[in-house]
Amino acid sequence: MATKKPENMDFESALAELENLVNQLEEGDLSLEQSLKSFERGVQLVRAGQQRLSQAEQQVQILLQQDDERLTPFATLSEEQ
Repeated sequence: MATKKPENMDFESALAELENLVNQLEEGDLSLEQSLKSFERGVQLVRAGQQRLSQAEQQVQILLQQDDERLTPFATLSEEQ
């Protein structure tokens, strides 16, 4: 099975693969070469995950700014007179 590029994976899939890699590394049964490849893949997954989180944070900020604009209080009838 071909390995998917981390930047093309959704956050949950990247996190699940990262957890799997961490478990494999912690078990200590991998060769040095396999460990290095797993570590490199893990770094790629972390970077992709951080980018996804940053994008999500920016999206939330934009949505909150839009909500602030909608939540501006209207003048009451007594204030308008």
